[in-house]
Amino acid sequence: MRIAVIGANGGIGRCVVTEALARGHLVTAVVRRPEEYQGLAIRVERGDVLDPADVARVAQGQQAVVSAVGGGDGPGRGRLVEPAAHALVAGLRQLADAAPRLLVVGSAGSLTTAAGTPLWDDPAVPPRQFELMRAHGRALDYLRTVRDLDWTVLSPPQSLLPGERTGTYRSDTDTLVETPDGLSTLSLPDLAVALVDELEHPAHHGERFTCAY
Repeated sequence: MRIAVIGANGGIGRCVVTEALARGHLVTAVVRRPEEYQGLAIRVERGDVLDPADVARVAQGQQAVVSAVGGGDGPGRGRLVEPAAHALVAGLRQLADAAPRLLVVGSAGSLTTAAGTPLWDDPAVPPRQFELMRAHGRALDYLRTVRDLDWTVLSPPQSLLPGERTGTYRSDTDTLVETPDGLSTLSLPDLAVALVDELEHPAHHGERFTCAY
């Protein structure tokens, strides 16, 4: 499969590139500064996720576009997430019937917890992380209005940490995946496993899904 990974220089993006390449896919790493990219890839392209023309250019000829931008809680991340969703859609619409599938890495914030409320309602969520979660929530709300593209959002669990690839996870749609003792965790490599599994065996068209151990 020909896959373009936007945000390939981030923690999630790097893991997605590594996992997809290990399975024999043809991966294009899309980053803002190709000269600084030190990861693996078949090709490296310069691209701005906020520019629909750039999105259309790097998506041309691909079978799937993965957006792994907006992760973490660094300054400005929340201001990137929602505009990026709009630009991705606008860019792919330029390709009309040739538009590839879109898979966006989202946030756990809007997932329903065992208490029946969104995770972002937890008072323990730091303000900066709350704003990022809400930005991802607005991006998801927008994508849910899109009917002319094949899109999917993957929401990580509550805790996404570096770790080993086990190849195992459990999944759900809009409900936080937790263990009986209330833990919702996954390693970065296993999130990439779930994402590439979805690309290879599509099960969530026009909807969000999530995963955890």
